Amino acid sequence: MTRTDIAPAKGKLGVLIPGFCGAISTTLIGGVEAVKAGEGRPIGSLTQMGRIRLGKRTERKNPFIRDFIPLADLKDLVFGGWDIFDENLHEAALKAAVLDPAQIESVRGRLEQLRPMKAAFDRKYVKNLQGPHVKKGKNKYDFAMQLISDIEAFRKKNRLDRAVMIWCASTETYIKEQNVHSTLAKFEAGMKADHPAIAPSMLYLYAALKCGVPFINGAPNLGVSIPAMVELARKRGVPIAGSDFKTGQTLMKTILAPGLKSRMLGIRGWFSTNILGNRDGEVLDDPASFKTKEVSKLSVLESILQPEMNPELYQDLYHKVTINYYPPRGDNKEGWDNIDLFGWLDYPMQVKVDFLCRDSILAAPLALDLVLFMDLAKRAGLGGIQEWLSFYFKSPIHAPEVYPENDLFVQLEKLENNLRHLMGKGLITHLGTEYYK
Repeated sequence: MTRTDIAPAKGKLGVLIPGFCGAISTTLIGGVEAVKAGEGRPIGSLTQMGRIRLGKRTERKNPFIRDFIPLADLKDLVFGGWDIFDENLHEAALKAAVLDPAQIESVRGRLEQLRPMKAAFDRKYVKNLQGPHVKKGKNKYDFAMQLISDIEAFRKKNRLDRAVMIWCASTETYIKEQNVHSTLAKFEAGMKADHPAIAPSMLYLYAALKCGVPFINGAPNLGVSIPAMVELARKRGVPIAGSDFKTGQTLMKTILAPGLKSRMLGIRGWFSTNILGNRDGEVLDDPASFKTKEVSKLSVLESILQPEMNPELYQDLYHKVTINYYPPRGDNKEGWDNIDLFGWLDYPMQVKVDFLCRDSILAAPLALDLVLFMDLAKRAGLGGIQEWLSFYFKSPIHAPEVYPENDLFVQLEKLENNLRHLMGKGLITHLGTEYYK
């Protein structure tokens, strides 16, 4: 295989984050600073701790991913972003209460230097949040132009060589794809006309792509999958990826469901409920925002189990998802799953899962990996939808002619094979041993 021509990861990489003062952002940035200072380990990050197999098993070549591909170094990351609350990251991290206060204090000097830019925000799309640190503009196109100015000013001020934008802000109200999303021309006209189907997250996406900045959608908001933005990404040769970080309960589903399906075990019902008390939980307490999240979480099982191909096992599966806002838990989410399955001769069985997770602790390493991989994709000349990063998302965007891949293990294989391809190494197919000669 021929190695893809990849530009070197030289200079500073800007990481632009809508939702700059939230739990995920402060956990990501505080964590990166702790790792750089030798005061913590980047557990959960493939780019920092994962290995990749090369060649036959007999060759025993398993380098770290960070040594195999040319990734940006953590010391070269420069963080910035937007938020509706004007506070430095030290104050925000203490409020988020994810990291231990002593660990926050250990990186206080760096966090105190970081403050957000004013956000492009409209409460109609996130009804349970309100903050004073917001932009003013005559229409949505004006807001997008202000965001473009922010990006260019941030680049200049920090002497950046490259940048990536990652959405770590809230889940917006549910929006169905409409005609205004069908082409770039209609979308731009819609921004100038303040079309209600154009949410703030789309303005950030538009601004990023116009600036040649890869965009990662960490929430289930509509945006990266609409034809207008796919068109713009392809025209500009800019990578896009999403949607919705795969962290707690859905992570468990993408582990368990492929295993049950691989053994041809039937499933009659899968009931999932969550309690959490962070800002995400507060936002999702609004039914309109929860609808967006619900659609994302419900889509996973259908694509894995493929009931149309396995009707005897999954056609009548009842899948229920609920999320409950419970302030005492903070960022420590608890997800319960009850799975009613059946096996040989239709005998019933059950699986019960109680996952006491930390939402932002799971999301932060995903965000770091995505930033580094998307920067790699841009330097490798990969524009448009980056389906090889489906591993990180609940609702992975994909080409319209194919169904999404949600099996975690297939997703990981796709990711690793893409890295092998970029570096001119042979793909792992699990064939070609001496037994097949």
